[in-house]
Amino acid sequence: METLDYVWEQMQNPVLYALPFFFVFIAIEMAFLWKSDDHDGAGYSRIDTRTSLSMGTGAIAVYLGYKMLTMVGYVALWTYVAPWHLPANTWWSWVSLFVLIDASWYAYHRFSHRVRIAWAAHQAHHSSEHFNLSTALRQKWNPWIEGLFWVPIPLLGFEPWMIYVVFGFNLVYQFFTHTEAIGRLPRPIEFIMNTPSHHRVHHGSDPEYLDKNYGGILIIWDRMFGTFQPETHTPKYGLTKPVNTYNIVKLQYHEYGNIIADVRKARGWRSKLGFVFGPPGWTPADSVNVQTEEIRDVVAAERA
Repeated sequence: METLDYVWEQMQNPVLYALPFFFVFIAIEMAFLWKSDDHDGAGYSRIDTRTSLSMGTGAIAVYLGYKMLTMVGYVALWTYVAPWHLPANTWWSWVSLFVLIDASWYAYHRFSHRVRIAWAAHQAHHSSEHFNLSTALRQKWNPWIEGLFWVPIPLLGFEPWMIYVVFGFNLVYQFFTHTEAIGRLPRPIEFIMNTPSHHRVHHGSDPEYLDKNYGGILIIWDRMFGTFQPETHTPKYGLTKPVNTYNIVKLQYHEYGNIIADVRKARGWRSKLGFVFGPPGWTPADSVNVQTEEIRDVVAAERA
């Protein structure tokens, strides 16, 4: 019992305490964007908002169980494997952890967009065609890959409870980047920090906006690694292939079904693995060649 109490105490992070304030700010934004001739309000849809909140509620339950498992694993790594233990009472430990967590988030976030099996989980967050604070709560129910990206952190000697605290602040910050109510901020802020303008780009399905601006709190990672894109026009939000449903189970799991269908149809293990671990939209080279030949045949027939 004492062990469970300890784990629960260590899992108390800023996200849990911020939840009531999230709903307050959603209400404020909704009132700010309200239009008398549009009862859903500009940027808001009742059914879309209800779907996002339902997905967020489910995610809370999933993450509580998931974080208990990862906490046990991280504590074991920190206790028995880490070559040293860093102090939790120095400013440099917290600053170092802040930078490390944000860099790890960038790596995980980029991975989840570029590897299809990871995208199958993450795409639920991008499924809304609206962009507002409620969209921030439209979270995945399949966070299993995410925890692997934090494994090096306890191995470097950071106490596991510190990881949850810093990561919690990271997520709280990201909540406020999901809004159209804030335009561009002063240039120095836009250069260093992830802002609503930058994150609107990230949620855009426009070709020039795809796979851009993965940063959590800092946008400098995107500038460093060539994934930065400034906001040049209002994005078209949502997936490139809309799911066209508000069924939360389908929104969470439909892409896994698509992967299974593609793997079953694929010829050879290389193609099967490509549909799982390749980027979203990946197609076998032989399929591309066949499609190209078919197009050439059609063009030739039309010219004959």
